[in-house]
Amino acid sequence: MSLPRIAIVGRPNVGKSSLFNRLAGSRVSIVDPTPGVTRDRVSRFVEIRPPAELDGAVSRYAEIVDTGGFGVYGAEGARFDDVGADLSTLTDDIEAQIERAAEESDLILFVVDAQAGPTRLDETIAGMLRSSGRADKVVVVANKVDSDSWEADAMEFAALGLGIPEITSAKSGFKKRIFFEFIWNRIDPASALHIDPEIKLAIVGRRNAGKSTLVNAMAGDDRVITSEIAGTTRDAVDVQVGIGDRTLTVIDTAGLRKKKSWSDQIEAYSHQRTIDSLDRANVVFMMIDATQPISQIEKRLAKEIVDRFKPVAIVLNKWDLTKDDLVLEDYLEYLEQELPGLGYAPIIRMTATDGEGVRPALRMVLNLFEQASHRESTGRLNAVFKEILDRRGPSSRLGTRAKILYVSQVAIHPPTIVLVVNKPDLFKGGYERYILNRLHEELPYSEVPIRLVFSQRRRLELSELKAGGNRAGNSDGEEVGSIEGFDPADLPDEGDDQI
Repeated sequence: MSLPRIAIVGRPNVGKSSLFNRLAGSRVSIVDPTPGVTRDRVSRFVEIRPPAELDGAVSRYAEIVDTGGFGVYGAEGARFDDVGADLSTLTDDIEAQIERAAEESDLILFVVDAQAGPTRLDETIAGMLRSSGRADKVVVVANKVDSDSWEADAMEFAALGLGIPEITSAKSGFKKRIFFEFIWNRIDPASALHIDPEIKLAIVGRRNAGKSTLVNAMAGDDRVITSEIAGTTRDAVDVQVGIGDRTLTVIDTAGLRKKKSWSDQIEAYSHQRTIDSLDRANVVFMMIDATQPISQIEKRLAKEIVDRFKPVAIVLNKWDLTKDDLVLEDYLEYLEQELPGLGYAPIIRMTATDGEGVRPALRMVLNLFEQASHRESTGRLNAVFKEILDRRGPSSRLGTRAKILYVSQVAIHPPTIVLVVNKPDLFKGGYERYILNRLHEELPYSEVPIRLVFSQRRRLELSELKAGGNRAGNSDGEEVGSIEGFDPADLPDEGDDQI
């Protein structure tokens, strides 16, 4: 069964995103006093723990959805962005997203500002909720009740005709425990079991590359706002997409541009949300507008992806709009020159606006995830590395012969191979790149990054030998050095893996 859905609605600047973040337990939505920061439906799966006094009670789960402020661009001062684009043209889209969130929800939290008191826009929204026939699932939440002295002001919102308000302060946490208990009691008890989608796909790229259009095409729904206005997406937006019997989370991210062009602090927040999305993702789609040259933005983004060892596909969008004389082979050579660190990444051509290439792209997500999940046997690794050394061993000015004493895959996501060697410096630099190229050719993770960890054997101290420290060593009394995330017990028996 699907999880209960809780929508958070209200006018601008009443603290909807702050309340959303409080429920999520992390800074998911961007919080800023500027009107119109939240535009799309931002959602997260949350765990609400039971009241402490209920022995044996279990957590309940729900999907919470943050929405934009109703009537956000009614104020003239908030209508135009840094290049003069009229943001009021987004009003219909924002309010359509609010309407969808309310329609699809099981509980609507109508957030109001206790310190500002009821406003005409609050009354307008309350009237819309009553007339829509959804009043039975609406709860008024009086926010910014920072102390007992504001509780009487909060009760003024009972006049909206939607019941006695629940009170809290999303910022300070005042009455947080009581508010969370209220939410727990309103969630269907059947939601006690919940499994997060195992695959998370982050779609990243510069502004107007077509990321949101691709997300909507994948979801088969206008889940996020698309617009010719650059920078329409501000938050990182999670969208659930089904592929057969599996579900993945597609993360739409804000389009990036040069730091010197940032118009305000909100853009800095958006940039950080994009980087955070890379950390959360199992797979990344790097979206490139094929009609535009590769810029420093793509190059820096590629470095962020490479540094995190994330499986990535390069998505060439708007290929149908490129010049007729553009030859694919020439463009791929151009990409390899501009983004050399992503030479292993598969290339997907598509036209996101009409959905062309979307289904193969979704299959590619599963393919890359499975490759990054593969664990190769030690025997196979031995054979491959022996062949690599026999074909071309690392050179040394001193004539030192390179030796691999042990080899083992110790992790997945990314596939991580530990090599215990006699001289790690012999394997670094160009020879390491040579090894990686050969591994991509020979092993079942040909299109995902591989992490190599070179560790030098070391001589055990006498005290370690007396303590039995040579368990993981070879017959010369030498053992594997300390490697983060690596347990020498994962290695085979002594002497079996020397190449």
